[in-house]
Amino acid sequence: MSLLRNLARRRLRTALTVTGITIGIWALVVFGSMANKISAIVAIGSDYYAGKIVVTDKSGGLDGDSPMAIALVDDIAAIGGVAAAVPGVSTLLDPASNSGISMPDMVVGALPGADHGKNMYDARVAQGRALTAEDADSLVAVLGSDLARKLGKGVGDTVEIRGMAFEVVGILEPTLTAPDTTAIVPLAAAQAIYLGDLPPVVRENVRADQLATDITVYPDAGTDVEALAARIEAAIPNASAMTGAEFDGVVGSSVAIFNAIIVGVALISLIVGGLSVINTMAMSVAERTREIGIKRAIGGSRARVIRELVSEAGLIGLLGGLLGLGLGAVVVYLANEAGRGSGMALFLLTPQTAIFAVLFSTILGVVAGIIPAWSAARLDPVAALRYE
Repeated sequence: MSLLRNLARRRLRTALTVTGITIGIWALVVFGSMANKISAIVAIGSDYYAGKIVVTDKSGGLDGDSPMAIALVDDIAAIGGVAAAVPGVSTLLDPASNSGISMPDMVVGALPGADHGKNMYDARVAQGRALTAEDADSLVAVLGSDLARKLGKGVGDTVEIRGMAFEVVGILEPTLTAPDTTAIVPLAAAQAIYLGDLPPVVRENVRADQLATDITVYPDAGTDVEALAARIEAAIPNASAMTGAEFDGVVGSSVAIFNAIIVGVALISLIVGGLSVINTMAMSVAERTREIGIKRAIGGSRARVIRELVSEAGLIGLLGGLLGLGLGAVVVYLANEAGRGSGMALFLLTPQTAIFAVLFSTILGVVAGIIPAWSAARLDPVAALRYE
């Protein structure tokens, strides 16, 4: 209680200092949550690419949205070291939508069972069931959790996608990443949808069942994945073969830089807050010089003076951290709820981020209080008693 009484002596100054810490922690929580979200999306990508090679047309870039001839599946399957080659189609659920920086709603065409059990990445189904090989010629769909909520659909309902009516047979578990905004349909249905996205001159000269946007390659056990990717690119004209290592290198490094910038901005705010703690504690020492002199004169040790002042600074940091965490959590929650309907849940506040924020602010307060506390402990008791 004595710590609170000491801080209450200068309520305005203490409040302003706590506010400075609060703003810094708020920035750390919000920006850190955004970094967590981006990292989670990248982690899903890393899991997806692990142990496989995704072949796309070079002109489609990393998105892989350019058309490929599905006949290339047989050419790739004939390359040594390939255990299975599976065609796929990915396209926007609504080409007219503008997702901005959020994850877009996607339609993904799948061919269940074609991987011969090689696929290790599997989005879990919360309700209903996943697609099966028997669904190849059916109009059925498995929806991501956010997409199902956005469309107001459940298992057994009918969802219209590009003028085609699909029966919802499953809802995926929330992942807080790309699968949440995806509709998984049989490959044939996705091919028909994708055909409608192509320019008229292309549509007139190709059938839907001849199209793919990507081909997932599963290597034989013991095969050098990087070497196999190089062989595929050499054998297939204009092909880009993305491995897990390449995905981590290209995307992971870019995201790491982006996250460092985000967290760096928040840390700068905290440094400013730390300087305000130093200023507050230095002024507190100056105002309490006679009090400190009395404590030293009646036998108070230097360690006790340091401990008392450092504890006050740490309490300022703790209060600012808790308030900043609370404010940041409210902002993250409201922002996610406001954007959830449109697939714009951009923040992911984890327990690790919350604990780090509070610990960091408390430690910052303690460190910022050490210099003023050390100066106070070195005061000569006689000179301190004469201080006006």
